[in-house]
Amino acid sequence: MGQAAEKPVFTPQDYLAWEAEQPERHEYLDGEVFAMAGAEDRHVTVSGNLYMALRQHLRGSSCRTYMSEMRLHVAAANGYFYPDVMVTCSARDLASPLVKTEPKLIVEVLSPSTAAYDRGLKFSHYRRLESLEEYALIDLDTRSTDCFRKSAEGLWVLHPFACDETVVLASVGLELPPEQLFADVID
Repeated sequence: MGQAAEKPVFTPQDYLAWEAEQPERHEYLDGEVFAMAGAEDRHVTVSGNLYMALRQHLRGSSCRTYMSEMRLHVAAANGYFYPDVMVTCSARDLASPLVKTEPKLIVEVLSPSTAAYDRGLKFSHYRRLESLEEYALIDLDTRSTDCFRKSAEGLWVLHPFACDETVVLASVGLELPPEQLFADVID
């Protein structure tokens, strides 16, 4: 009887060196590497709409908006992720060109293959970021958005927005009407 092949285990340093040479993006979690799937048109369009609105809204401030090509390090989870959109106002992040560590807002646009992970395990990792104030999940099929905001007591409170409601991203003071968030999205 043969032995089962073992998965290679990466150190964070091994992952960063290896990832820099890869044509596709990979997330890293506690020694394991996971390939990132390509996104569909609706996903990219909504991410872009949100990025543009945030970028315009925060222009001239100390905050920066990043899309899915920017890596986020969650040290407490021993992980590196690529959020769809994130905002950081941290001077430390501004000085770091390749990796961010102190976002105040993270947004994931849900797809059928990642929705459960984004709502569950990934959110549990993101919650370990002391800087994080708000986590938003945009559902393309229902055009609804669930915003989780950290309360003064440190509890995460759900603020749901239906398809016809303006999404309020309180952490950055942005109100986004559905016609702007879902502009040019073809169902």
